Amino acid sequence: MDYGLISIIVVVILALGFDFINGFHDTANAIATSISTRALTPRRAILLASTLNLVGALVFTGVAKTIGGSIADPAKLEHGMEVVMAALISAIAWNLITWWFGIPSSSSHALIGSLSGAVISNAGIHGINGSGFTSIVKALIFSPIIAFVVGFLVMTLLKRLFAYSSPHKVNKGFRFLQVFSAGLQAFTHGTNDAQKAMGIIVFALVAGGFQTEGVSTIPLWVKLSAALAMALGTSVGGWKIIKTMGTKMYKIEPINGFAADLTSSSIIFAFTKLELPVSSTHAITSAILGVGASKRASDVNWGIAGRIIVTWFITIPLTAAFAWLVYRVFALFL
Repeated sequence: MDYGLISIIVVVILALGFDFINGFHDTANAIATSISTRALTPRRAILLASTLNLVGALVFTGVAKTIGGSIADPAKLEHGMEVVMAALISAIAWNLITWWFGIPSSSSHALIGSLSGAVISNAGIHGINGSGFTSIVKALIFSPIIAFVVGFLVMTLLKRLFAYSSPHKVNKGFRFLQVFSAGLQAFTHGTNDAQKAMGIIVFALVAGGFQTEGVSTIPLWVKLSAALAMALGTSVGGWKIIKTMGTKMYKIEPINGFAADLTSSSIIFAFTKLELPVSSTHAITSAILGVGASKRASDVNWGIAGRIIVTWFITIPLTAAFAWLVYRVFALFL
């Protein structure tokens, strides 16, 4: 069998594996709050998240095009297939490590850091598209800050609106609304996160000469396979991260869960429309922290929050370094 064909098959398998892991790694983003408040049973929450992740992944392609062409030009890379393989191995390893320890790190950061490191290992720093990479990193940095602020404001508004209402009635009403907010969160997660695997597959197709029209076209089979892989991963569930996000940062009530879900899904969808990849993990975690700070800052477990934030900062450099090393190993045999 031709080496190029074998390479693209390996890349597709790795990319779909990353997407599957992304699904169960980031399941908590959509359903942790609704499970912790008992708005949904775990089984129903995962079914809802899986279905709407699939639908969301099939609707948009802008983020996939950004991942496929903004970090580097795949057509200009020598041994571009090996670059993608190194990036995916690094990103998958990081996701599994953080999942094992129950840390809600960013799959987006892992993939972007890994792809950047592999490109630098292949072509040097000049192989990176400076403007494209900068715009992606800015989106990843500012989106959680915006989510924290918006979550704080949304919760502040809800507190004032329902200040004189019966707590029992408020919780009952928002527990019902959480079913819809969790569904919206799962849909927006699919619109942004699944496209990253689509983008990396298209990057490899162009680098290997299997697609001549550049990264502007996302083949239907790529969209379907990436969407299904994420939906299947979501159906497995990432219980360690669900526990961290749903119970360890602070005690979430239905009104808090609704505010956090509404905030994060709005942020993710806004950036999806801008065709910029963001971290759904960052968005929902920051929204939860913003909502908690609005309710009572002393109730937030800032120690857990600090651990999560440190992971955010180290993900890109560590995954870039590991991907750089993996590609150097590949280069010994090229």
